[in-house]
Amino acid sequence: MYAALFILLLLALVSMLFCRFRRKKIICRIRGMEKCEKCSLLEELAQPFGYMYHCCCGFFSSTLDAWQKEAGYGRIYDYLAPRFQMVFDSLPVYFNYRGRTWLIEFWKGQYGINTGAEIGIYHSDRLLSESEYATAHFQAAGEEEMLTCSLQLCRENGICVRMSERHWWLTAFLPGVFSQPSQLCLKAAVCFQNREMMEAFYRGLCRAGFPPEGITAQNFCLSFTFHHPGPVRYGFLTRFHRRLSQCLNRMYCRLFLWITRPFTCTEDRILFLYYYIPFCFRRLMRLRRYHRRCHRKHGCRRPKCCRRCRPHGRRKS
Repeated sequence: MYAALFILLLLALVSMLFCRFRRKKIICRIRGMEKCEKCSLLEELAQPFGYMYHCCCGFFSSTLDAWQKEAGYGRIYDYLAPRFQMVFDSLPVYFNYRGRTWLIEFWKGQYGINTGAEIGIYHSDRLLSESEYATAHFQAAGEEEMLTCSLQLCRENGICVRMSERHWWLTAFLPGVFSQPSQLCLKAAVCFQNREMMEAFYRGLCRAGFPPEGITAQNFCLSFTFHHPGPVRYGFLTRFHRRLSQCLNRMYCRLFLWITRPFTCTEDRILFLYYYIPFCFRRLMRLRRYHRRCHRKHGCRRPKCCRRCRPHGRRKS
């Protein structure tokens, strides 16, 4: 009995020493890398997930050819989101334009250990009645249908992130920052192809409950500030999942900052997580998940295949 206990203690000691040595080795490796090398590696690591890393500002955003484009959008995605640690406020704007129903939706909230915001541009293949909005599946805007959008996400403590691009799904995600959706303010702007489309969106925004006095128009661009969502009635299960997910998100965020505490720079923290705990890195990069059936339809570009998509020539320490 004593011999078995001694062996277990010895194994535990050896394991602790190995982890300590491995951790120091990874810290030295990251500190020895040039900033451009870190940014290049992060760009390569994020690409299979459909994202790119902005080294100058420390946040992730979606790429034009992100695999999520193939999944399109359905309201079921927002319904399931709290079950996957995504808790956000949303503002869907439906409008009819040239024989199709369009949807431009705005989100702000917590995505796992990331505070973020999104602007998504979608459309159906025909005109829909309001009763069909909840069940319809929308496809992402094509290359010629994309719109120039900009977002500015601000927290009460002053942390702010800005992004502007011609896109079908403009996003910005700040790793290691925890927020309640009510603490976030999203300043959004969308530039349209012509006045007809802009006016159709304006009417849809008003129908969504946004006050007309809060909307600013200039040329073919509309801008407004999304702070408090309209009256939303969540069911008991959704309320439960939102609260539970936020408790987990807060805990995971603190754990992320604690594990990566040798560093203060965001790219250093993320690379440390990649080398030290690869599983947690993959969880970090799943910023926006869709219904599980969508994942099963596709091949190696899916996040779950990221082990096969690791950069060649770089091995974990």
